[in-house]
Amino acid sequence: MNAVLKINEILAAGKHQVGGKAFCLAQIHDQGILVPKTFCIPCQVYEDFITQTRLKDKILLEINQRPFEKMRWEEIWDISLRIRNLFLITPLPRDIQEALSHLILRYCDDTPVAIRSSAPGEDSANTSFAGLHESYLNIRGTGEILKHVKLVWSSLYSDAALLYRKELGLDIHKSRMAVVIQELIDSDRSGVFFSVNPSDSSQAVLEAVYGLNQGLVDGDVEPDRWNLHRTSGRVLTHIQPARNRYAVKETEGVALAALPGALAEKPPLNEAQIHQVWETGNRLDAFFDRPQDVEWTFCKDRLLVLQSRPITSTGYKKTDDKRTWYLSLHRSYENLKALYEKIENQLIPQMIREARTLGQVNLTKLSTPMLCREIRERQDRYDHWVKVYWADFIPFAHGIRLFGQIYNDAVNPQDPYEFMVLLENTQLKSVERNRSLDALAEMIRTDTDLKQCLESAGSPEKDHLFTIRLGRFISDFGDLSCTTGMGNECQYGETGLIRLLLEYAKNPSKPVKTSGPDRQVLQDRFMQSFSPDKKGFAADVLHLGRESFRLRDDDNIHLGRIEARLLEAVQEGQSRLSNPALSREEADLLSQIPALGQQGEETGLTVRPELSETASEKWLKARQVVGHPAGPGIATGPARLLRTPEDVMDFKHGEILICKGVDPNMTFVIPLAAAVVEERGGMLIHGAIIAREYGLPCITGAGDIMQLIKTGDPITVDGYLGIVTCKTRDL
Repeated sequence: MNAVLKINEILAAGKHQVGGKAFCLAQIHDQGILVPKTFCIPCQVYEDFITQTRLKDKILLEINQRPFEKMRWEEIWDISLRIRNLFLITPLPRDIQEALSHLILRYCDDTPVAIRSSAPGEDSANTSFAGLHESYLNIRGTGEILKHVKLVWSSLYSDAALLYRKELGLDIHKSRMAVVIQELIDSDRSGVFFSVNPSDSSQAVLEAVYGLNQGLVDGDVEPDRWNLHRTSGRVLTHIQPARNRYAVKETEGVALAALPGALAEKPPLNEAQIHQVWETGNRLDAFFDRPQDVEWTFCKDRLLVLQSRPITSTGYKKTDDKRTWYLSLHRSYENLKALYEKIENQLIPQMIREARTLGQVNLTKLSTPMLCREIRERQDRYDHWVKVYWADFIPFAHGIRLFGQIYNDAVNPQDPYEFMVLLENTQLKSVERNRSLDALAEMIRTDTDLKQCLESAGSPEKDHLFTIRLGRFISDFGDLSCTTGMGNECQYGETGLIRLLLEYAKNPSKPVKTSGPDRQVLQDRFMQSFSPDKKGFAADVLHLGRESFRLRDDDNIHLGRIEARLLEAVQEGQSRLSNPALSREEADLLSQIPALGQQGEETGLTVRPELSETASEKWLKARQVVGHPAGPGIATGPARLLRTPEDVMDFKHGEILICKGVDPNMTFVIPLAAAVVEERGGMLIHGAIIAREYGLPCITGAGDIMQLIKTGDPITVDGYLGIVTCKTRDL
């Protein structure tokens, strides 16, 4: 079998070799419907590549490092990133390289092409899984085509594909990927056609934009939308957007450009073209005997079909694990730019103003009915900002991932996390908070009388500089002993914060890691990987990555300040409820507040689950837990497990922080830690971000560690290899 198949050779090769997309395109071409000039690299080439290079073994090691069902989304993305980088840095064997290069040069020459996935089972009658695997537009030249073929192969293990691995039947021993190479059509108008409206079976749906289809697919360009009568093609409704942008070819890749004014005034399709798309879509519907989702384009009044897949009931199956929501977090460059402007210029200033305004209310002077109203209003505002957090701040975290992917594609580093060096030292609010803590601790270090007063549970005078600065700190960052963000009320009052400051004061401050001498070298290397006309894009995506990295932690500080205002009001209510002089009427009013009715409940406690037999056996043999390296370095010290809020406030200098996951409002203890180990995984979770800022060894995804280690155990953390070793321990 040839390494590259022409379209008239695809059907004979069979769907098992060419995948659903390529086979479908060959069928469409066989029916006399226009498709772009199309070739296919069959599955056998992929199989030869991963077998000859031993890449298959490395993928197996990544996927089986931990039971998949125990992994969080962050861990899955990290696995996908590492596998993607393995494909990038693994050279093609000489025989595959020569065969592909020869045929690609012959068939494609210097023509710009689109490169798309075509996995067996993809675009089948029951599962379309549109968007799970990668596609690339405007790729030119043999070297670039081969690089992007490997990226399409790697998308067989994208985080999206891994999340849907059961439905996809993803098994490393059986998984295969063919690749479609199509001539890139210089489109005038593009769009999608659904031969059946998923919401109304009597209708068909047509969406169209000017230019290339990428703007529509990425959600960056809003389309004109027509609902059509399914059997006659008659237009039932037409929704017209504000037409102002379209996707166009650049020297490399695709970009959005301002739509010329003359085009902005009229729909992309006229009545005859609408009918032509409807007629072609219905023809495909009849041929495949299934409703079709058709991607099409016009080039100089010629209609071409780019791909067609069956319409499944909903695309993705509904589950209770929020996978579809997780996939929605993947945002395009343009979408992230708009989201950043919204967050930086609207949302964060609003949060700061709101927290400041709430902090100016003297709760003690409010009547009980007014206090009840204040608590309810603050709860509503906090609930509102939690929704904003999930709707806007969490998706913006994808800016880190987007930069990492673009960096690795451009630079091909051996370390898939090298890009993180360029994101660190971005003036995180949590680091600013920790500096403020250390400034208070420095006052204790240098003032013997103050230290003795605090150690004896005394309090300085109200006009003492320490008292004033402590009050300012609590106003800015909240009372840390309230453990905001963990769903717990304050348990210690000001004494918890004093205990923390005394611990800070026992040792010299731990400076934030300064950028190494290679940071500028890495930045120059990244920028030099782009042509002159793309350097602006490279600088923008680096900026987005840095801002996303900063806000990944800062947004929780801002949210924590609003939560602190809520907790202040709740504390005032609790204080009044404990006052024996409170009238029955006032007590009834306060008891109706849900937050006050829950007082006394135990929170934050964790039930110790049973260890799996496999985990126990491994521990008995090696006394080691393997996770993902998330911060380089080696440290030894006593373990401190954080199971409850009290554990956080009891943290001592030099201990190794071990927890399920570092809550963003717990990161004030990290300057005291020798290392950080988290049971859940991912380079982008809060503990890993702050640990790297302080240059601490960090391991994430250390499965079962909360059950295998107890507080006080002497352990060693190897942040290079991702291994935790315990010197002595009995189960």
